[in-house]
Amino acid sequence: MKYNLDRAKWDSSNRKCLMVIKGSIGNPIRGSILECTITTEYLKKVESKFAGSSKAYVSTLIKKLVNEKYMSGGIREHILKMSNMTSKLKPMDMGLKDEFLIHLIFASLPKEYETFVVNYNLQPDKWDIEKLIAMCVQEEEWLKSSHGDTVNHVKENKRKKL
Repeated sequence: MKYNLDRAKWDSSNRKCLMVIKGSIGNPIRGSILECTITTEYLKKVESKFAGSSKAYVSTLIKKLVNEKYMSGGIREHILKMSNMTSKLKPMDMGLKDEFLIHLIFASLPKEYETFVVNYNLQPDKWDIEKLIAMCVQEEEWLKSSHGDTVNHVKENKRKKL
């Protein structure tokens, strides 16, 4: 008797979960998945539909990360954007070490930061992302004050003069 009550509760919960899941998935995707009566089986079928696209997504993220260049705006936002791309790779078992990300960020900086990058490379200690942000923001402020707030706009000004 207890088994029958527990089974009835489980069936009810399972049916409700399926309704919620199916209600939150778009019609084109829902229509491409074969009918299942057990929620976990249904979720596995949904997951299998996206296996190939997750590889493409990883590839796209890595390309963006490697080709990212800092053009204008705040350096903090640039670093956080690159850090965010890296964090999206972690759940897919493609996470990058912070040290590698820091070198990618340095590679994405314009010529104005060349001396700053050389100074970092000469130091024996390694920075984490928070320290990198703090130091880059400080360098950005110094560059702005020493160049009259024209950092990152050198190329644009040259194009306008031509």
